Amino acid sequence: MDSYKPIPGPLLGNINSPDDLKKLKPEQLQDLCDELREFIIDMVSVHGGHFGASLGVIELTVALHYTYNTPKDKLIWDVGHQAYGHKILTGRREEFHTNRKYKGLSGFPNRSESEYDAFGVGHSSTSISAGLGMAIARDLDKSDKKIVSVIGDGAMTGGMAFEAMNNAGALKSDMLVVLNDNNMSIDPNVGALKEYLAEITTTKTFNKMRDEIYDLLGHLKGAGEKMRKVASKLERAATAAITPGALFQALGFKYYGPVDGHNVDALRRHLEDLREVSGPKLLHIVTVKGKGFAPAEREQTKWHAQSSPFDKITGKSLVKPSGATDKPPKYQDVFGEALVELAAKNENIVSMTPAMPSGSSLWPMMNTFPDRAFDVGIAEQHAVTFAAGLAAEGKKPFAALYSTFLQRAYDQVIHDVAIQKLPVVFCIDRAGLVGADGPTHHGLYDVSYLRAIPNMIVSSPMDEQELRDMMYTSSDYNDGAWAIRYPRGRSTGMDVRDDFQKTEIGKGRIIKEGDDLAILSFGPIGNYVVEAGEALADENINIGHFDMRYAKPLDTDMIDNVLKNYSRIITIEDGTKIGGFGSAVAECVAEKGAAVPVKIMGVPDAIVEHGTQRELHDEVGIGPDGIVEQVKRLLGVAVE
Repeated sequence: MDSYKPIPGPLLGNINSPDDLKKLKPEQLQDLCDELREFIIDMVSVHGGHFGASLGVIELTVALHYTYNTPKDKLIWDVGHQAYGHKILTGRREEFHTNRKYKGLSGFPNRSESEYDAFGVGHSSTSISAGLGMAIARDLDKSDKKIVSVIGDGAMTGGMAFEAMNNAGALKSDMLVVLNDNNMSIDPNVGALKEYLAEITTTKTFNKMRDEIYDLLGHLKGAGEKMRKVASKLERAATAAITPGALFQALGFKYYGPVDGHNVDALRRHLEDLREVSGPKLLHIVTVKGKGFAPAEREQTKWHAQSSPFDKITGKSLVKPSGATDKPPKYQDVFGEALVELAAKNENIVSMTPAMPSGSSLWPMMNTFPDRAFDVGIAEQHAVTFAAGLAAEGKKPFAALYSTFLQRAYDQVIHDVAIQKLPVVFCIDRAGLVGADGPTHHGLYDVSYLRAIPNMIVSSPMDEQELRDMMYTSSDYNDGAWAIRYPRGRSTGMDVRDDFQKTEIGKGRIIKEGDDLAILSFGPIGNYVVEAGEALADENINIGHFDMRYAKPLDTDMIDNVLKNYSRIITIEDGTKIGGFGSAVAECVAEKGAAVPVKIMGVPDAIVEHGTQRELHDEVGIGPDGIVEQVKRLLGVAVE
């Protein structure tokens, strides 16, 4: 099924670029939308991928490419989950079955992949800033290209979006922002802005008044210029008084909407009109995430993305039970369950996540202790400083963030947590190579950027038992911040104790002693070392293996022991080699003046694309086979 390609409908089958799209008559566009939606459902039902967001913007995607002259006109998406239709309409239909697969198409817009991908997007809240930069560049070049930034309502909770709008309103450069309002990011949106948007899109009074004003303006087309200006001012005043236009107009944007985001002809006409309106403007459209696929419309969080094949009619999984139903839990679920247990023991424990309660498994805590668990929306900087404020008042915050998103709050980690020596626990999910989401989501840099910060412990468990015990130990630590990193995916499946035990901070453990060569591992990548060690033992090569647990503080006593008994050291981590755990070990060995060579294994100084986690680990040489090969090279043993 890896090569399965659905047959496109008669209209879609003839579209290989937006130029082909423009050959259609306006009355054909809805049929094209239906075909495009069916094509995506058919493809994702077999190959998997992000699902609901792209189905929700089919009509918008078609209308944008029909109206604007891409790629000359720049179309910037905010979070690439929405861009499947865009990719299919811009010459990548025949390759789309490789989406998110190793060596295939990226799951996100990617500048190196297509001239139609104006800007690389994987994180949220970036499209307005990027669009404004492009608009100013256009003005400096005295070009006539148009700039369109699409942003979801969930991404509007990111402070960067408002920073950009504030600047754009002041600069008054010509650009269009399309606000895709579907009340969802991955989990349901939260916060005052969500309530503000939801209220206006469901208020009958406003919608009736808006329609009457539009009708009036239509009747006045034959009236004099003065009368039409009066009516136009009336419309703007009413909009500002009772719609989100008051907020956006205060930021310097002309506000239009809300309009039905699934009426392709109306969208086309709105966009054609807005092409002729100068300055910064915002079109507010209302859509349904998962539109056109009933299961996705009913359960929008569940259908944000799908990794396994499903029936494209019923939505039921097509994966047959293997017989073994007891799969190891995911690391995120181990975290979620342990947090609830710890919170039951310690009433000061609180938790927060920036719009990822499902991905980070915070729902058990939110359901069990709803007054002590918070989804703060897509707002990583706020999440960290919010945690710092709670810690300053005696609470014990567990902040659950993906590694790649914690990058967005680096200043807050330093300024608001570390400098003040506040005991925030950062539970860093998706650490290491994450797989199909690719370079925008790999969590490769957290060890490097965190171990440089004073008052910060940096740790990683090799298995789920160690994760539970590290969380327990950190819950009673009040002398600074603590970072616990763990990967995406399933844990080892080991038998886990019901109780918790404290671990000694900064101390590793010996997995096995060996001869001549020692491998110091950090985190779950150590399980590959165990596998490699067994393969090497079959060839009478006996390595020592040490699970270091902590990149900061390092277990210098264990390193002393290794230096006394081994003539070669390999370090291995699922993170960048530059400045990471291996660098910490090499620095320690150098400071001791030891002559033992240290070989650092990790992710090289390069952008790693997408694929399965195992494919990517093998590609960069930190899978079991890569470990075996590296050991043999260092020992001078022939490598097959």
